[in-house]
Amino acid sequence: MNAEKIKKEVGKHIDKLRRELIQLSNKIHDNPETMFQEYKACKWITSILESHNFRVEKNVAGLETAFKAVCPFEKKSPRIAFLAEYDALPGIGHGCGHNLISAMSVGAAVGLSKIKDLPGSIVVLGTPAEEGGGGKVTMIEKGVFNQIDAAMMLHPNTKNIVERKTLAVKELKIRFKGKSAHASGEPEKGINALDAVIQTFNNINALRQHLTEDVRIHGIITNGGLKPNIVPDYSEALFYVRALDDRYLLKVLEKVKNCGKAAGIATGASVSFELGSGYKSKKLNPTLYNVFAKNFERFVSTDKPPEHGGLGSSDIGDLSWVVPAIHPYISISKKDIPSHSVEFARAAKSGMGNRAIIVGAKSLAYTAIDLFTNPELMRKVKKDFENI
Repeated sequence: MNAEKIKKEVGKHIDKLRRELIQLSNKIHDNPETMFQEYKACKWITSILESHNFRVEKNVAGLETAFKAVCPFEKKSPRIAFLAEYDALPGIGHGCGHNLISAMSVGAAVGLSKIKDLPGSIVVLGTPAEEGGGGKVTMIEKGVFNQIDAAMMLHPNTKNIVERKTLAVKELKIRFKGKSAHASGEPEKGINALDAVIQTFNNINALRQHLTEDVRIHGIITNGGLKPNIVPDYSEALFYVRALDDRYLLKVLEKVKNCGKAAGIATGASVSFELGSGYKSKKLNPTLYNVFAKNFERFVSTDKPPEHGGLGSSDIGDLSWVVPAIHPYISISKKDIPSHSVEFARAAKSGMGNRAIIVGAKSLAYTAIDLFTNPELMRKVKKDFENI
Protein backbone atom coordinates (compact mmCIF):
# COMPACT_ATOMS: atom_id res chain seq x y z
CA MET A 1 0.00 0.00 0.00
CA ASN A 2 1.18 3.53 -0.79
CA ALA A 3 1.52 5.33 2.53
CA GLU A 4 1.63 8.84 1.05
CA LYS A 5 -1.50 8.26 -1.00
CA ILE A 6 -3.36 7.03 2.08
CA LYS A 7 -2.14 9.99 4.15
CA LYS A 8 -3.44 12.40 1.54
CA GLU A 9 -6.85 10.75 1.57
CA VAL A 10 -7.03 10.53 5.38
CA GLY A 11 -5.99 14.19 5.62
CA LYS A 12 -8.96 15.17 3.47
CA HIS A 13 -11.32 13.17 5.68
CA ILE A 14 -9.95 14.86 8.80
CA ASP A 15 -10.41 18.28 7.19
CA LYS A 16 -14.07 17.40 6.61
CA LEU A 17 -14.39 16.57 10.31
CA ARG A 18 -13.05 19.97 11.40
CA ARG A 19 -16.36 21.49 12.50
CA GLU A 20 -17.49 18.32 14.27
CA LEU A 21 -14.19 17.96 16.15
CA ILE A 22 -14.09 21.61 17.25
CA GLN A 23 -17.69 21.40 18.46
CA LEU A 24 -16.81 18.29 20.47
CA SER A 25 -13.78 19.99 22.01
CA ASN A 26 -15.75 23.12 22.88
CA LYS A 27 -18.61 21.19 24.50
CA ILE A 28 -16.20 19.26 26.70
CA HIS A 29 -14.37 22.50 27.52
CA ASP A 30 -17.59 24.32 28.47
CA ASN A 31 -18.75 21.45 30.69
CA PRO A 32 -15.67 20.52 32.75
CA GLU A 33 -15.99 17.28 34.72
CA THR A 34 -13.43 16.06 37.23
CA MET A 35 -12.00 12.56 37.54
CA PHE A 36 -14.43 9.67 37.19
CA GLN A 37 -17.32 12.13 36.75
CA GLU A 38 -16.86 12.68 32.99
CA TYR A 39 -20.32 11.39 32.04
CA LYS A 40 -21.16 14.10 29.51
CA ALA A 41 -17.77 13.99 27.81
CA CYS A 42 -17.88 10.19 27.58
CA LYS A 43 -21.38 10.32 26.06
CA TRP A 44 -20.46 12.97 23.49
CA ILE A 45 -17.27 11.23 22.40
CA THR A 46 -18.85 7.79 22.07
CA SER A 47 -21.85 9.23 20.22
CA ILE A 48 -19.57 10.66 17.54
CA LEU A 49 -17.67 7.40 17.23
CA GLU A 50 -20.91 5.43 16.96
CA SER A 51 -22.14 7.82 14.27
CA HIS A 52 -19.05 6.86 12.28
CA ASN A 53 -19.80 3.14 12.73
CA PHE A 54 -17.36 2.36 15.53
CA ARG A 55 -18.44 -0.46 17.83
CA VAL A 56 -18.46 1.06 21.31
CA GLU A 57 -18.14 -0.79 24.60
CA LYS A 58 -18.91 1.31 27.66
CA ASN A 59 -18.14 0.85 31.37
CA VAL A 60 -14.80 -0.70 30.44
CA ALA A 61 -12.67 -2.09 33.29
CA GLY A 62 -15.54 -1.39 35.69
CA LEU A 63 -15.15 2.37 35.16
CA GLU A 64 -18.38 4.14 34.26
CA THR A 65 -16.62 6.80 32.20
CA ALA A 66 -14.18 4.54 30.35
CA PHE A 67 -14.87 3.13 26.91
CA LYS A 68 -13.44 1.11 24.04
CA ALA A 69 -14.38 1.88 20.43
CA VAL A 70 -13.27 -0.34 17.54
CA CYS A 71 -13.35 0.51 13.84
CA PRO A 72 -15.80 -1.75 11.94
CA PHE A 73 -13.10 -2.84 9.46
CA GLU A 74 -11.18 -4.67 12.15
CA LYS A 75 -8.11 -6.73 11.29
CA LYS A 76 -6.14 -8.80 13.79
CA SER A 77 -2.95 -6.74 13.92
CA PRO A 78 -1.36 -4.39 14.37
CA ARG A 79 -3.89 -2.91 16.76
CA ILE A 80 -3.22 0.79 17.25
CA ALA A 81 -5.02 2.67 20.02
CA PHE A 82 -5.66 6.39 20.16
CA LEU A 83 -6.13 7.54 23.74
CA ALA A 84 -8.78 10.03 24.77
CA GLU A 85 -8.50 11.96 28.02
CA TYR A 86 -11.35 14.25 29.06
CA ASP A 87 -11.21 14.95 32.78
CA ALA A 88 -10.85 18.52 34.04
CA LEU A 89 -9.19 20.12 37.05
CA PRO A 90 -11.26 21.19 40.07
CA GLY A 91 -11.79 24.95 40.14
CA ILE A 92 -9.84 25.55 36.91
CA GLY A 93 -11.64 23.50 34.30
CA HIS A 94 -9.65 22.32 31.29
CA GLY A 95 -6.39 23.89 32.37
CA CYS A 96 -4.60 20.85 30.97
CA GLY A 97 -6.43 20.83 27.63
CA HIS A 98 -7.87 17.35 27.78
CA ASN A 99 -10.78 18.50 25.63
CA LEU A 100 -8.25 18.86 22.81
CA ILE A 101 -6.71 15.45 23.45
CA SER A 102 -10.10 13.82 22.96
CA ALA A 103 -10.82 15.69 19.75
CA MET A 104 -7.40 14.89 18.27
CA SER A 105 -7.68 11.18 18.99
CA VAL A 106 -11.24 10.99 17.69
CA GLY A 107 -10.23 12.88 14.55
CA ALA A 108 -7.29 10.55 13.88
CA ALA A 109 -9.37 7.40 14.39
CA VAL A 110 -12.39 8.51 12.37
CA GLY A 111 -10.20 9.80 9.55
CA LEU A 112 -8.43 6.43 9.35
CA SER A 113 -11.71 4.53 9.53
CA LYS A 114 -12.68 5.87 6.10
CA ILE A 115 -9.93 3.69 4.56
CA LYS A 116 -11.54 0.26 4.37
CA ASP A 117 -8.50 -1.85 3.46
CA LEU A 118 -6.03 -0.79 6.16
CA PRO A 119 -3.98 -3.82 7.30
CA GLY A 120 -4.74 -3.44 11.00
CA SER A 121 -7.22 -2.33 13.64
CA ILE A 122 -8.08 1.17 14.85
CA VAL A 123 -9.12 1.50 18.49
CA VAL A 124 -10.10 4.51 20.57
CA LEU A 125 -9.77 4.04 24.31
CA GLY A 126 -11.43 6.51 26.63
CA THR A 127 -9.18 6.80 29.67
CA PRO A 128 -10.78 8.83 32.48
CA ALA A 129 -9.22 10.41 35.54
CA GLU A 130 -5.69 11.17 34.38
CA GLU A 131 -5.55 14.05 36.86
CA GLY A 132 -4.87 11.88 39.88
CA GLY A 133 -7.31 8.98 39.51
CA GLY A 134 -5.19 6.81 37.22
CA GLY A 135 -7.84 5.53 34.82
CA LYS A 136 -5.19 3.97 32.58
CA VAL A 137 -3.71 2.11 35.55
CA THR A 138 -7.05 0.45 36.30
CA MET A 139 -7.55 -0.35 32.61
CA ILE A 140 -4.08 -1.93 32.49
CA GLU A 141 -4.87 -4.07 35.52
CA LYS A 142 -8.12 -5.23 33.89
CA GLY A 143 -6.35 -6.27 30.68
CA VAL A 144 -7.80 -3.61 28.39
CA PHE A 145 -4.42 -3.06 26.70
CA ASN A 146 -3.50 -6.73 26.34
CA GLN A 147 -4.20 -6.86 22.59
CA ILE A 148 -2.86 -3.38 21.75
CA ASP A 149 0.38 -3.14 19.73
CA ALA A 150 0.93 0.62 20.10
CA ALA A 151 -0.83 3.49 21.86
CA MET A 152 -0.72 7.18 20.97
CA MET A 153 -1.95 10.53 22.20
CA LEU A 154 -0.91 14.17 21.86
CA HIS A 155 -0.93 16.61 24.76
CA PRO A 156 -1.42 20.42 24.62
CA ASN A 157 1.54 22.57 25.63
CA THR A 158 3.10 25.94 24.83
CA LYS A 159 5.78 24.24 22.71
CA ASN A 160 5.86 21.52 20.06
CA ILE A 161 7.92 18.83 21.77
CA VAL A 162 8.24 15.30 20.42
CA GLU A 163 10.12 13.23 22.98
CA ARG A 164 10.11 14.01 26.67
CA LYS A 165 10.23 12.13 29.95
CA THR A 166 7.71 12.30 32.78
CA LEU A 167 8.23 12.04 36.53
CA ALA A 168 7.16 9.09 38.58
CA VAL A 169 4.81 10.26 41.33
CA LYS A 170 3.36 8.88 44.55
CA GLU A 171 0.70 10.34 46.80
CA LEU A 172 1.46 10.39 50.53
CA LYS A 173 -0.98 11.38 53.25
CA ILE A 174 0.45 12.19 56.68
CA ARG A 175 -1.82 12.30 59.75
CA PHE A 176 -1.02 13.53 63.25
CA LYS A 177 -2.97 12.97 66.46
CA GLY A 178 -2.40 15.28 69.41
CA LYS A 179 -4.48 16.46 72.37
CA SER A 180 -6.95 19.30 72.49
CA ALA A 181 -6.86 22.01 75.16
CA HIS A 182 -7.78 25.66 75.58
CA ALA A 183 -5.23 27.48 73.46
CA SER A 184 -5.05 30.43 75.82
CA GLY A 185 -6.12 29.13 79.24
CA GLU A 186 -4.28 25.80 79.39
CA PRO A 187 -2.08 25.38 76.29
CA GLU A 188 0.45 23.36 78.31
CA LYS A 189 -2.10 20.53 78.56
CA GLY A 190 -2.41 20.19 74.80
CA ILE A 191 -0.41 18.53 72.02
CA ASN A 192 -0.62 20.59 68.87
CA ALA A 193 -1.12 18.35 65.83
CA LEU A 194 -1.06 21.35 63.50
CA ASP A 195 2.42 22.26 64.73
CA ALA A 196 3.49 18.77 63.68
CA VAL A 197 2.24 19.37 60.13
CA ILE A 198 3.97 22.75 59.96
CA GLN A 199 7.20 21.20 61.26
CA THR A 200 6.90 18.47 58.61
CA PHE A 201 6.86 21.14 55.91
CA ASN A 202 9.91 22.78 57.51
CA ASN A 203 11.74 19.45 57.66
CA ILE A 204 10.97 18.77 53.99
CA ASN A 205 12.27 22.22 53.05
CA ALA A 206 15.52 21.41 54.84
CA LEU A 207 15.71 18.10 52.99
CA ARG A 208 15.38 19.58 49.48
CA GLN A 209 19.03 20.63 49.05
CA HIS A 210 20.10 17.02 49.56
CA LEU A 211 17.94 15.57 46.78
CA THR A 212 18.62 15.31 43.06
CA GLU A 213 17.37 18.26 41.04
CA ASP A 214 14.56 16.29 39.35
CA VAL A 215 12.76 15.62 42.64
CA ARG A 216 9.57 17.53 43.38
CA ILE A 217 7.78 17.50 46.73
CA HIS A 218 4.66 19.59 47.13
CA GLY A 219 1.78 19.41 49.55
CA ILE A 220 -1.25 21.01 51.13
CA ILE A 221 -2.73 21.03 54.63
CA THR A 222 -6.07 19.24 54.33
CA ASN A 223 -7.00 19.52 58.01
CA GLY A 224 -5.51 22.12 60.34
CA GLY A 225 -7.92 22.31 63.26
CA LEU A 226 -11.33 23.77 64.08
CA LYS A 227 -10.85 27.12 65.82
CA PRO A 228 -7.86 29.22 66.91
CA ASN A 229 -8.78 28.91 70.58
CA ILE A 230 -8.63 25.10 70.50
CA VAL A 231 -5.28 23.34 70.35
CA PRO A 232 -5.70 21.13 67.24
CA ASP A 233 -5.80 17.49 68.26
CA TYR A 234 -5.82 16.26 64.65
CA SER A 235 -4.12 17.43 61.50
CA GLU A 236 -3.53 16.06 58.06
CA ALA A 237 -1.42 16.93 55.01
CA LEU A 238 -1.34 15.53 51.50
CA PHE A 239 1.90 15.41 49.49
CA TYR A 240 2.87 14.48 45.95
CA VAL A 241 6.43 13.17 45.75
CA ARG A 242 8.02 12.95 42.28
CA ALA A 243 11.29 11.80 40.72
CA LEU A 244 12.58 10.70 37.32
CA ASP A 245 13.65 7.29 38.56
CA ASP A 246 11.00 5.01 40.08
CA ARG A 247 13.44 3.37 42.48
CA TYR A 248 14.83 6.68 43.70
CA LEU A 249 11.27 7.85 44.29
CA LEU A 250 10.85 5.10 46.89
CA LYS A 251 13.96 6.32 48.71
CA VAL A 252 12.66 9.90 48.69
CA LEU A 253 9.33 8.71 50.09
CA GLU A 254 11.14 7.19 53.07
CA LYS A 255 12.97 10.48 53.64
CA VAL A 256 9.67 12.38 53.58
CA LYS A 257 8.20 9.91 56.06
CA ASN A 258 11.18 10.53 58.33
CA CYS A 259 10.38 14.25 58.17
CA GLY A 260 6.93 13.43 59.52
CA LYS A 261 8.27 11.07 62.18
CA ALA A 262 10.70 13.74 63.41
CA ALA A 263 7.88 16.29 63.58
CA GLY A 264 5.86 13.86 65.67
CA ILE A 265 8.74 13.37 68.10
CA ALA A 266 9.31 17.12 68.36
CA THR A 267 5.68 17.96 69.14
CA GLY A 268 4.62 14.81 70.97
CA ALA A 269 1.98 13.97 68.37
CA SER A 270 1.56 10.46 66.99
CA VAL A 271 1.97 10.07 63.24
CA SER A 272 0.61 7.71 60.60
CA PHE A 273 1.09 7.44 56.85
CA GLU A 274 -1.10 6.38 53.96
CA LEU A 275 0.29 5.78 50.48
CA GLY A 276 -2.19 6.67 47.76
CA SER A 277 -2.21 6.39 44.00
CA GLY A 278 0.84 7.05 41.86
CA TYR A 279 2.23 6.91 38.33
CA LYS A 280 5.41 5.44 36.91
CA SER A 281 7.94 7.39 34.87
CA LYS A 282 7.64 7.21 31.08
CA LYS A 283 9.45 4.56 29.05
CA LEU A 284 10.51 6.21 25.78
CA ASN A 285 10.33 4.37 22.45
CA PRO A 286 12.82 5.99 20.00
CA THR A 287 11.46 4.39 16.83
CA LEU A 288 7.85 5.28 17.55
CA TYR A 289 8.77 8.85 18.49
CA ASN A 290 10.89 9.22 15.34
CA VAL A 291 8.01 8.10 13.13
CA PHE A 292 5.71 10.59 14.83
CA ALA A 293 8.30 13.38 14.54
CA LYS A 294 8.54 13.03 10.77
CA ASN A 295 4.77 13.34 10.43
CA PHE A 296 4.47 16.11 13.03
CA GLU A 297 7.12 18.19 11.29
CA ARG A 298 4.99 18.29 8.14
CA PHE A 299 2.89 20.86 9.99
CA VAL A 300 5.00 22.49 12.73
CA SER A 301 8.53 23.30 13.73
CA THR A 302 9.46 21.28 16.78
CA ASP A 303 11.16 22.64 19.91
CA LYS A 304 13.77 21.09 22.15
CA PRO A 305 12.51 20.26 25.64
CA PRO A 306 13.82 22.44 28.48
CA GLU A 307 17.08 21.17 29.95
CA HIS A 308 15.76 21.50 33.49
CA GLY A 309 12.34 21.32 35.04
CA GLY A 310 9.03 21.50 33.26
CA LEU A 311 8.18 17.83 33.83
CA GLY A 312 4.86 16.52 35.09
CA SER A 313 3.47 13.07 35.74
CA SER A 314 0.84 11.01 33.97
CA ASP A 315 -0.60 7.51 33.90
CA ILE A 316 0.74 7.29 30.34
CA GLY A 317 3.96 6.46 32.20
CA ASP A 318 2.43 3.22 33.52
CA LEU A 319 1.07 2.41 30.06
CA SER A 320 4.46 2.93 28.40
CA TRP A 321 5.77 -0.06 30.38
CA VAL A 322 2.95 -2.26 29.07
CA VAL A 323 2.82 -1.35 25.36
CA PRO A 324 4.86 0.95 23.10
CA ALA A 325 3.34 4.39 23.67
CA ILE A 326 3.97 8.03 22.80
CA HIS A 327 2.88 11.22 24.53
CA PRO A 328 4.29 14.20 22.58
CA TYR A 329 3.21 17.83 23.00
CA ILE A 330 1.58 20.36 20.69
CA SER A 331 1.58 24.13 21.19
CA ILE A 332 -1.72 25.95 21.74
CA SER A 333 -0.30 29.32 22.82
CA LYS A 334 2.33 31.73 21.54
CA LYS A 335 2.89 32.87 25.11
CA ASP A 336 4.71 30.78 27.69
CA ILE A 337 1.79 30.22 30.06
CA PRO A 338 1.72 27.60 32.83
CA SER A 339 -0.41 24.51 32.48
CA HIS A 340 -3.01 23.84 35.18
CA SER A 341 -3.94 27.52 35.06
CA VAL A 342 -6.93 29.63 34.04
CA GLU A 343 -4.79 31.06 31.21
CA PHE A 344 -4.12 27.60 29.84
CA ALA A 345 -7.81 26.74 30.07
CA ARG A 346 -8.55 29.78 27.88
CA ALA A 347 -5.93 28.65 25.36
CA ALA A 348 -7.61 25.23 25.20
CA LYS A 349 -10.57 26.95 23.54
CA SER A 350 -8.76 29.32 21.21
CA GLY A 351 -7.88 29.62 17.54
CA MET A 352 -4.52 27.94 18.17
CA GLY A 353 -6.25 25.24 20.15
CA ASN A 354 -8.67 24.56 17.31
CA ARG A 355 -5.82 24.41 14.80
CA ALA A 356 -4.01 21.96 17.07
CA ILE A 357 -6.96 19.57 16.82
CA ILE A 358 -6.54 19.19 13.06
CA VAL A 359 -2.72 19.18 13.07
CA GLY A 360 -2.69 16.71 15.94
CA ALA A 361 -5.28 14.39 14.40
CA LYS A 362 -3.34 14.26 11.13
CA SER A 363 0.01 13.74 12.83
CA LEU A 364 -1.34 10.83 14.86
CA ALA A 365 -3.18 9.30 11.90
CA TYR A 366 -0.17 9.57 9.59
CA THR A 367 2.00 7.88 12.22
CA ALA A 368 -0.48 5.00 12.38
CA ILE A 369 -0.43 4.75 8.57
CA ASP A 370 3.36 4.32 8.61
CA LEU A 371 3.00 1.50 11.14
CA PHE A 372 0.17 -0.15 9.20
CA THR A 373 1.98 -0.08 5.87
CA ASN A 374 5.49 -0.93 7.05
CA PRO A 375 5.66 -4.20 9.04
CA GLU A 376 9.40 -3.78 9.57
CA LEU A 377 8.77 -0.46 11.30
CA MET A 378 6.30 -2.09 13.66
CA ARG A 379 8.87 -4.79 14.44
CA LYS A 380 11.45 -2.10 15.28
CA VAL A 381 8.96 -0.41 17.61
CA LYS A 382 8.42 -3.68 19.46
CA LYS A 383 12.15 -4.36 19.58
CA ASP A 384 12.74 -0.92 21.14
CA PHE A 385 10.08 -1.68 23.71
CA GLU A 386 11.66 -4.99 24.67
CA ASN A 387 15.22 -3.63 24.85
CA ILE A 388 14.68 -0.45 26.86
